[in-house]
Amino acid sequence: MNTLKSSSSELDLDRPNLEDYLPTGSIQEPHGKLRLRDLLDISPTLTEAAGAIIDDSFTRCFKSNPPEPWNWNIYLFPLWCLGVVVRYGILFPIRVIVLTIGWIVFLSCYIPVHFLLKGHDKFRKKLERILVELICSFFVASWTGVVKYHGPRPSIRPKQVFVSNHTSMIDFIVLEQMTAFAVIMQKHPGWVGLLQSTILEGVGCIWFNRSEAKDREIVARKLRQHVEGADNNPLLIFPEGTCVNNHYTVMFKKGAFELGCTVCPVAIKYNKIFVDAFWNSRKQSFTMHLLQLMTSWAVVCDVWYLEPQNIRPGETPIEFAERVRDIISVRAGLKKVPWDGYLKYSRPSPKHRERKQQSFAESVLRRLEEK
Repeated sequence: MNTLKSSSSELDLDRPNLEDYLPTGSIQEPHGKLRLRDLLDISPTLTEAAGAIIDDSFTRCFKSNPPEPWNWNIYLFPLWCLGVVVRYGILFPIRVIVLTIGWIVFLSCYIPVHFLLKGHDKFRKKLERILVELICSFFVASWTGVVKYHGPRPSIRPKQVFVSNHTSMIDFIVLEQMTAFAVIMQKHPGWVGLLQSTILEGVGCIWFNRSEAKDREIVARKLRQHVEGADNNPLLIFPEGTCVNNHYTVMFKKGAFELGCTVCPVAIKYNKIFVDAFWNSRKQSFTMHLLQLMTSWAVVCDVWYLEPQNIRPGETPIEFAERVRDIISVRAGLKKVPWDGYLKYSRPSPKHRERKQQSFAESVLRRLEEK
């Protein structure tokens, strides 16, 4: 019963706030009179209208939230123009040069290490780990990244897995520059996929294809094998399974929590003062996302390595996952919502919602004209 109550209250807290959309007087009616909330419960038509007009909490988890424009008057507009010149004309070329130098240094070292030290696997893996951390540091430098790490640096130990909230694929880069994690990640096309299949496999990363059902069994088996190895890189999992806009956390998948090992929570919180680090993969390629970061002033974030957690007696993997999600959400100041992030890939498109809104508006107008 307690679980049911907490779930119910969580849903109630996350319902759209009608006060934000309607005049105060239309909601705060005297006792004994029909209130708007009662009317919405009674009328399916009004309920459908409210659903078409007001965005649900699931949609808000995956929306980019651009900052309010500040160049709206004659005094601020010249400053904004100067900022554009500095960011695109000065900072961006410097950052491109920094990243290019990073790739030259990385490839000139990685290729000989990878191919010439085939018989010395332990030493080769150690050098490859250092080089992957190095190129990730160059990536962070190309955004003028200001990352503050809190807590002890992760160490290589068997029977442990790190889990983190997920805002963008750059989460991996931000964490990787400190410690060479082996990450579980969706297989990507293009140049990102090339890096996955060549360089990142050297640190033990595991890839999957979300559309392939058989990949789940293969990945589950690889996870168990990886956490048993004493010399393997620390395993990093993003249990939300998709990027969320750094205001919410969606449900954690239970796979990381049924391995029978210690779970180390990691909380990441980006400061939006200079750029919104959320990657909306449905609207923007990762290349364009990197371009956006490289033309911003800076990427500012905090990373907390939190106290390791173990499953409690009588606790199910799902309850364990929710407890860890609570810890991460509280530390990063994120709001929990009771949604499965994979629904993002099957939810209706914004155009479908707009068509629904339009059709409902037309039906209401027709009824008014008939009367």
